[in-house]
Formats: sequence, C-alpha cells, structure tokens
Amino acid sequence: MPANLTPEYKEAEAAYRRASDTKERLECLRAMLRCIPKHKGTDHLQADIKTKIRELTEELAAPRKAGARRGPSTFVRPEGAAQVVMLGPPNSGKSALHARLTGSRAQEGPYPFTTHYPQPGMLPVKDVAIQLVDLPSISPEHPVSWIANSLSAADGCLLVVDLAEPGCVEQVLAGRDLLVEKRVLLAEEWVAADGDEGDPFGVRLPTLLILSKIDRVGAFDEELAAFRDLTAFRFRALSTSTVTGAGLEEIGPWLFEQLGIVRVYTRVPRSKADLGRPYTVRRGQTVLDVARLVHREMAASLRFARVWGGVEFDGQQVGRDYQVSDGDIVELHT
Repeated sequence: MPANLTPEYKEAEAAYRRASDTKERLECLRAMLRCIPKHKGTDHLQADIKTKIRELTEELAAPRKAGARRGPSTFVRPEGAAQVVMLGPPNSGKSALHARLTGSRAQEGPYPFTTHYPQPGMLPVKDVAIQLVDLPSISPEHPVSWIANSLSAADGCLLVVDLAEPGCVEQVLAGRDLLVEKRVLLAEEWVAADGDEGDPFGVRLPTLLILSKIDRVGAFDEELAAFRDLTAFRFRALSTSTVTGAGLEEIGPWLFEQLGIVRVYTRVPRSKADLGRPYTVRRGQTVLDVARLVHREMAASLRFARVWGGVEFDGQQVGRDYQVSDGDIVELHT
C-alpha cells in the first residue's frame, strides 16, 4: 500500500533532515508523527518514528540522571560551511589525514581502532571552513552501534583506503555491508538528494574515495584498477600522502565545488560590506535563505534585497527568491 504522505508530513520530514540540534530533531519527529497518515502503508514508518522519538528522548534525559556517567557524544553538531565525515577500514590512515588537514590532535598509531569517538576538526578552504569528522573504523570485528547517528547530519563522506594494506578490498566491502545494514548508502553522485520516500532515517552520503599512503604503493595505477574491479566502486578518487603531502591541497577545493558552497557577504545600508566572515549557503539557495541565517525574524519580515556581484548592475534590487552566487554582497531590507 502506498504511503501517500501529505505535504505537511513532507515539510516536517524536511525540517528533521535540516535540524542539527537534538531537541529540534525531536520536535520535528513529533510533528511527523502527528501529520503522518494512519494506515497500513505507514505502519513501519510510524514504528520507526516512535523508536527514534524514544531514542532522542532518552538521549536528552540522560545528562539529568543523578550520578549517571556519560561518555563523549556520538553526534557532532555541524559547524562551518558543511560537515564531511571520514570513514574507512582499520589502519587506513584516517586519523593521520584528519590531523594533517585540520591540525587536530586526533590519536594516531600503527595499530587499528585508535579512534573511539567522533573527532571533529575544521578544514580551511578559501575564507570558510569545512568540518571534518574522523569516525571509528568500520569493521565487523568492532561494530559501532551508533554510527548512523553520527552520519545523520553529514553532507558527504571521505572513504579512506590504503591500497598497500593486505585485505583492503575485503575490509572495505565488509564495511560497506555494515553501513547498508544501518540504512547508510555511499553514493557516487555529489548532487542534492533526499533519502528514499518513507525512510527519513536513511542516510545518503556522497562519497569521495581518498587513497592514502600512496608513498607506500608501487604500481599505483594497477592497484587502483584492481581495487575498482573487485569492489565495483566508481567513486571519484584522490590520491594522498601525509608523509609527502601529495594531494592534500586538492581535497578542500574539491569538496567546496562539489558541495556547491556559496559564500555571501552582507552589508548594512550606507555602510561597507563585511568581507571578514561570509554566510554560507548552497548553490540554488536564495536571498531568503541568507536572511534565515542572519536572523529568523529578519527572514519573516524580509521585503527585498540589494545585491552586488552576480547581477546586471551593482546594488540591483531583487526579490526574496533571487538565487545568490558565490561572492555576492547582499543588503537585506525588511
């Protein structure tokens, strides 16, 4: 039986996908449960929503339990222009790469499973930053029960693989299967896409294959061709080395472009633009989306904007639905 989800439900689901705060996500889930049509076609989805509501309610209540010991959070609140997670099998070099790219103090070691909890860091790109989150290795020997929760807010994934590591093909395929069990799909295309209808808790992660430690790989082209044949992976790939620095400078600009990051600078009427710290939206988003970032009340009362940049003439007046371009200067009028 088709779900026949209502526009109100779809709006609540979209808000859930955008939410980055546990309390906000819980409110969206409750709205989804209120709006969902009650019939056999939505029984499984209703059960999933109720389970997620229970999990988030327990998560919010946990810190208030007297004497309770609580480990590090498994959910990293998104910051910066985007959030990209780092996944890979044991000994792939994730933590070393994370440390080089972000300057973090991620624990490194020549042994597997050195990362136990999400480790966030910021990768500078132009005058913004992309948040990189190093996650525990994906392996059947040490399954991570909460991994889907850590991936739920991510905009993309770096799949880190060491072609010189014996058994890397088997490790990567086993990791992919574990993610599928958690309703996580590693996708080849870096385009905006919602999860499958009826599965708001499924995660689609556009994926870039990072081939680490290439200084250890002899016949690189042959090794990569064999890896692609055996895995059938068609992800775009970048080769890197934390020892020589090869390829490291390519990652940030590549992510910036593929994620469709758009920097927008604001100015107050009759004042100079603030060029120190841009707001970031995505390709295709509008002046209204920028206003929401500035202040929720401003978005509600926005009448028009003046734009310098990707318009016919400087200071051109545009409506709320005008799609901003990278580098635009926007003056909001309420």
